[in-house]
Amino acid sequence: MARTVEEVVKAVEQLPQDQLKQFRAWFQKFDAEVWDEQIEKDIKTGKLDALAQAAIVDHHAGKSKKL
Repeated sequence: MARTVEEVVKAVEQLPQDQLKQFRAWFQKFDAEVWDEQIEKDIKTGKLDALAQAAIVDHHAGKSKKL
């Protein structure tokens, strides 16, 4: 079993194309879930409050546009 980044890299490099595709799909899902968890944590702890307030100020100043 791979225990270091170097070992993981070597193992991934040796995967056949079909397994590499499967790994890529798994990793994208895994990475997105980790990112979502971090954003939720940052929201709950107030780390994003200053950014949100700056965005609101910019919006009220006419510095935003409809998407």
